[in-house]
Amino acid sequence: MRQNQAADPLAGLRDIHIPDAVSWWPLAPGWWGLGAVMCMALVLVWLWRRKRRQRYYQRVALRHLEHLEEQFIAEPETLVRELSVLLRRVATLYYPDSAGLAGREWLKFLDRTLDAKAEAYPFSAGEGQCLADAPYRPALKSEVDTRTLVELARRWIRSLPLHNKTGREIC
Repeated sequence: MRQNQAADPLAGLRDIHIPDAVSWWPLAPGWWGLGAVMCMALVLVWLWRRKRRQRYYQRVALRHLEHLEEQFIAEPETLVRELSVLLRRVATLYYPDSAGLAGREWLKFLDRTLDAKAEAYPFSAGEGQCLADAPYRPALKSEVDTRTLVELARRWIRSLPLHNKTGREIC
């Protein structure tokens, strides 16, 4: 037998053991990290789109306000009437309970929902007083500073929350 082994040196070797195929599970740490980064990116995109969608109505109202300002700046009676209608529509969207408010209660509501730190009661005691009955009045009783009134409406629209009074999302 020794002679046979001397003639063939490979005869005493054992066969090659092939390792098992590489399994996809458990994942390597790099794949876990990539999965976590992707999940965080999806959550961030979802939050960004949600906020953007919630501010859609606010952007539409601000564009409509600019349109009213351009179209009716020379006609203060019409501007005040249309501005009052716009504010009521937006308020009804964000605060459904405000639909039945009129007169002084409407102005107090606008004051409460405006984040006014500089001036006290800009709607009840300021330029916004004319909005109380503007849609129902044929002509303004006194001269109204329409630029200040439009700016006040713009501030009110910008101060709207992301959620309405009931806590539900807008949209």
